[in-house]
Amino acid sequence: MKGNRWFNSFVLLILTMMIFCRGICHARPNPCSCDFVQTRGTSFVMNRKPFYLNGFNAYWMMNFASDPTTRSKVTDTFQEASKYDMNIARTWAFNDGDYKPLQNSPGSYNEEVFKGLDFVVAEAKKYGIHLILSLVNNFKDYGGRDKYVQWAKQQGQNVTNEDDFYTNSLVKEYYKNHVEAVLTRINTITGVAYKDDPTIFAWELMNEPRCPSDPSGAHLQNWLKEMAAHVKFIDNQHLLEIGLEGFYGESMPEKNPNSYPIGADFISNNQIPEVDFATIHLYPDQWLPSTNLSEEAQLAFVDKWIQDHILDSNSILKKPLLIGEFGKSSKLPGYSLEKRNSYFQRIYNAIYNSASSGGSLVGGLFWQLLSPGMDNMGDGYEVVLEQSPSTANIIAHQSHKLSCLT
Repeated sequence: MKGNRWFNSFVLLILTMMIFCRGICHARPNPCSCDFVQTRGTSFVMNRKPFYLNGFNAYWMMNFASDPTTRSKVTDTFQEASKYDMNIARTWAFNDGDYKPLQNSPGSYNEEVFKGLDFVVAEAKKYGIHLILSLVNNFKDYGGRDKYVQWAKQQGQNVTNEDDFYTNSLVKEYYKNHVEAVLTRINTITGVAYKDDPTIFAWELMNEPRCPSDPSGAHLQNWLKEMAAHVKFIDNQHLLEIGLEGFYGESMPEKNPNSYPIGADFISNNQIPEVDFATIHLYPDQWLPSTNLSEEAQLAFVDKWIQDHILDSNSILKKPLLIGEFGKSSKLPGYSLEKRNSYFQRIYNAIYNSASSGGSLVGGLFWQLLSPGMDNMGDGYEVVLEQSPSTANIIAHQSHKLSCLT
């Protein structure tokens, strides 16, 4: 009898251990912190090695992925980008109240569109491409700040223009709730929460934030401090950036093209502790005065814009720098494929020269990558790799050069 009790206890112990082990084997493993890209001074590091970025913008991905008839374009784009060794893509994690919205109204989400974003994240992982996910637009496209202010006005708030986005408490609550909804989303394909997925390289607070009604920059600065802290409270694993174009504040207006009153400041905005790296965009054809649009003037501006921001990121911010958007529009007078290729090469040389010498500029993303058959999405800046093998080769060469630095 005593022997039987011992045997039964032994069998019970074995069964318990089998169930326990099975649970461990079937549990979804938590990603190691080393899987997430981190910063070290003016560099990015992953798995303790320097990490350099070469990639593209494709803002349209979530909406295309949410429609079964266009979803394949997302896969095609990642597949093509991977073929040329690109490792970063930037896309929207917002569409507020517009056509096929992600967010129908504050806190109300279209699940099919959210599943589209799930697909984007899952496909990016499949092809080894990291993502920068932007959380709202400065402009009215895809809803933007203006839509949030409209929603607050419908609730009786005393708001008069889209710059109230930065100061109205209800609008700020709407934005914070959206941040939480995206960051805590459980991907229906991978089963991993966005905030736990190393595929996501960084969160972006806003695409090209501006506050022209407050040239002092105080409203935007206060908003950035509050929202950066909110993002990091929810998710302290991922990197965070603002989405800035690179404009300087009132203390250095001479550095800005056309003396733009933007209400943003590259220095003070990026000095916020929770902001991990800085970004600039490059659109000399849109920014420079119409009297100063010669090819030579644009290229001189580009060179200076890049070098000024490298110096400031090196010596003042001491954080990495990315060129978040750049491109050459086919709609410009005198455009040619050769000019676009030369322009891309110029930008890539600046990135490589900085990266290879330990400087802060360590990557760039061109605007924008499309797949064949997406002519309706063309804005003049589009790159279709299959149709432009010479541009594709320049991109691939940059990827190779940067990978050799690791």
